[in-house]
Amino acid sequence: MIDAIRYLVDNGVKWRAMPCDFPPWPRVYAFFTRRRDTGLVAELHDRLREAVRWAEGRNEEPSAAVVDSQSVKADATVSHVSRGFDAGKKKINGRRRHLLTDTLGLLLAVLVTPASTTDRDAARLLLSEAKKHFRRLARVWADGGYTGHLTDWTTQHLEVVLDIVRRGDDVQGFQVLPRRWVVERSFAWLLRSRRLVRDDERRTDTSEVVVLWSMSMLMSRRLAAQRRRRPGPVRAA
Repeated sequence: MIDAIRYLVDNGVKWRAMPCDFPPWPRVYAFFTRRRDTGLVAELHDRLREAVRWAEGRNEEPSAAVVDSQSVKADATVSHVSRGFDAGKKKINGRRRHLLTDTLGLLLAVLVTPASTTDRDAARLLLSEAKKHFRRLARVWADGGYTGHLTDWTTQHLEVVLDIVRRGDDVQGFQVLPRRWVVERSFAWLLRSRRLVRDDERRTDTSEVVVLWSMSMLMSRRLAAQRRRRPGPVRAA
């Protein structure tokens, strides 16, 4: 079942197009929805993240994070209630993924909203929920889209310092900005999963769970690679 879901997320196929090598797609979909509704996917993801942070010599619970959002086109199956229009540079009609990552780029929280939702409004929900799970969280870096009343609100209500990393006015073209590049790399990791190139899910919570599956697969591969590189015990001659 897990291999079937991994195939679905990696290759972006429709449920009904599941290869015959896997169990029938209704059984795989039922397995997927049960673990979505019971929170088991989130629990698996969180345990993997703690293992990766521990392997990197970090505390299992982060004290700093980076927040950003990304708008993606939505499939025709996505209802008008859960989709919107992003009037920014890309003019996208779809949904927006809001990510909160640690300084390693590992996912701490995800929120999927209509693309018309502003970063500041979504950040209130995202940061409030994250603070409940990560008591050590004290500083968050963000881009200019989070300026305004949000900086004061996070300090007063969450006791979190929101640092705005601004792009220089005299800079032209691409520029790697401190801290902000971390979450941008996380978005690039997610887009390796073809299921996340666009939003095909009818429900926003399903979209969030697909993001968790993608990050869980990435972290499991990283842990497996670390174990392969770890030297074995030295045997006496």
